[in-house]
Amino acid sequence: MRLRRRRQCFPSCSSLQRVDEDEIYWRQKKGDEELEWSHSSAHIISQLTQCFANAMVGPRSWVGGLFNRSSNKRNEKFIDYPLCPLQEQRLQRLQERLQVPFEETRPDHQEALRALWHAAFPNIAFKGLISEQWKEMGWQGPNPSTDFRGCGLISLENLLFFSRTYPASFHRLLFKQGGKRAAWEYPFAVAGINVSFMLIQMLDLSSVKPRCLPGINFIKLLGDDEKAFDELYCIAFEMMDAQWLAMNASYMDFNEVLQVTRTQLERELSLEDINSIQDLPAYNLLYQ
Repeated sequence: MRLRRRRQCFPSCSSLQRVDEDEIYWRQKKGDEELEWSHSSAHIISQLTQCFANAMVGPRSWVGGLFNRSSNKRNEKFIDYPLCPLQEQRLQRLQERLQVPFEETRPDHQEALRALWHAAFPNIAFKGLISEQWKEMGWQGPNPSTDFRGCGLISLENLLFFSRTYPASFHRLLFKQGGKRAAWEYPFAVAGINVSFMLIQMLDLSSVKPRCLPGINFIKLLGDDEKAFDELYCIAFEMMDAQWLAMNASYMDFNEVLQVTRTQLERELSLEDINSIQDLPAYNLLYQ
């Protein structure tokens, strides 16, 4: 994981409406709550990424409870609605993707992981599927396959789609190139897995079909574009990073930043005039 990267700042996202202050209010930190860094920097990085993995990716029951608390009441408001054959077909294919675990012995899964490395660091030699260099991308250890337990193969597919479709945006977030950054930044890869999981929960994709308004509207977008989930992932990652900067956040604030991101994305998906992914206000973040 790269820490405190100082690069030329990109313009802040004027198109992303900041949520009300009462929604992004976080508790004032007390001086006696500050962590005392008494170990080597390598040990600090290892503990930091482990903290992210434990707090955000697993266990599933804890993370699911965190996100479900904010959506249960919304789900009760909406009755059943019909799907057209194309929407039903694409939703089924997406839900099948959600069920595929990452298997480190499968050649195609290994190749996808190699492809992600080369997309992230095209000028750095690849040392292997298990290597300390993976920490440079923000994995919690030398074997990234262990981090996929929380979300499966789709989280790798999301990262790979992001790197190939919006490479400039992908690298800007990977290298923390925009804005004034905290001393201890969120680990990129582990954060990406959490964005995938957040979207699955927010869109109610574990149900036969979504019953919340953002999920219902997402199905309409899926009918327009089969890659809507992957596209929405890229937007959500950019939104999360923009909120991170707006809140002047550090690693202890990540869960709160992710929740604020979810709230803002739910609002955008609930707008009446959204007929395609490109209609989302935050879509422009991908082209800063």
